[in-house]
Amino acid sequence: MPKATLMRRNRIRVWTGLLVLVAGCLSGCVTSSAQGVSVPPPTPSAPCAWWYGIGRPPTAGQIELAAKRYRFVVLNADQGAAMRRLHQLNPQVKVLVYKDLSSTRNYPGAVDGGRDAAFLPSGIGYVAAQQDHPDWFATDRNGRRIEWQGYPKHWQMTVWNPDYQQAWTDAVVAETIREGWDGVLADNDFNSLSHYSSAVLAGTANVAETDRKLRDGLDAFLSLTGDAFVKAGKLLVPNVSETHLVPGRWTAHSRFGGAMEENFGFREDGGTGGLLTFRGNEFQELRAQAALGESLLLLVTRTRNAREERAGYASAALLAGPRTCWTRATTDDYREPEWSTLQDSGLGEAVDAAGRLPNGVWTRTFSHGWVAVNTTAATQTVTPPEGLVEPGSPPPSPPPATPPTSPSPTPTPITLEAADAVVLVQPAKP
Repeated sequence: MPKATLMRRNRIRVWTGLLVLVAGCLSGCVTSSAQGVSVPPPTPSAPCAWWYGIGRPPTAGQIELAAKRYRFVVLNADQGAAMRRLHQLNPQVKVLVYKDLSSTRNYPGAVDGGRDAAFLPSGIGYVAAQQDHPDWFATDRNGRRIEWQGYPKHWQMTVWNPDYQQAWTDAVVAETIREGWDGVLADNDFNSLSHYSSAVLAGTANVAETDRKLRDGLDAFLSLTGDAFVKAGKLLVPNVSETHLVPGRWTAHSRFGGAMEENFGFREDGGTGGLLTFRGNEFQELRAQAALGESLLLLVTRTRNAREERAGYASAALLAGPRTCWTRATTDDYREPEWSTLQDSGLGEAVDAAGRLPNGVWTRTFSHGWVAVNTTAATQTVTPPEGLVEPGSPPPSPPPATPPTSPSPTPTPITLEAADAVVLVQPAKP
């Protein structure tokens, strides 16, 4: 998926019923069992780790490490053996298969020897579409097929076509069941074609109409295929983009098992502003879904430095619920398993909901630590709880034989630069 960019606000489609339902659980809702007995919601804990392993085939060593480290893993469709090995090593790990909603592809590996590969990165093979349904290839106003810029031999498909939607759904559900995947990571549930192409779709007058046609098509597509996956007992997790622009879109598209945010904690204005995740309605929707604990939040922060890593992890901790998972990405191709030492920080369970201070800093307390995130574009100050240290700090020195009679010192305020964060934990025992 492309990096998030600020765009002019698109037509807002508010999924009112869904938002009201989810928002009602922001402050400690309870769920009811089949017998009508109220039970407390699942316990929110520090973000779990997950692996977006689509860059290249994993090694045996990587699979063994993944079984110990990760709660969720995404692999390419031709890695069924790796999926089964993961299940063997740790039956608790959920493994999703990568499938693209919006394109078909004819690069080597997707098409070999003039034939579609047995296991595709998409739902519909290029050769099959070319032979049987050439009308499923999207075209511009000049009748030309649309190849994605920056992604050679990726071809935009007519995601609004009910026949394409049904064929994709039938093929992917059948493969998921047959091969034993726990569900699907459905890529490119995007908000705008402009990240991939400047083309205007045939039958539309301009870019805005093109994007609206795609979004409306993907709304219907997700409803159709999501119902099929639920019926099959499998997860459907779309990689849904730019939900800060369209209130209700995250909530609607995550209702079949969860959703992925590939630009979580992304800094706006070319890296000079605040955190884009907190813009618009996105954070509120993510927070509501996390509180319910019924769907996955698969969060990816693209990190080039320690500040971005802290901001991503701490922002995920603000959302931490029973099924909130975070990873960082230091490359665009996901060629290596990613791990952050912050994932070993030991925050524990959340003991309160995330709260926002008047200066725009968000904080949250955990059983063994505390996080603060400056989501703004200006430097801010925040005072942490007493006695906490940065993860990895050496154990404190033993206390003196005679305790001091002076009162405990007041915690020192922390200055947070724009879009920075701090993660503090209880000190290790000496």
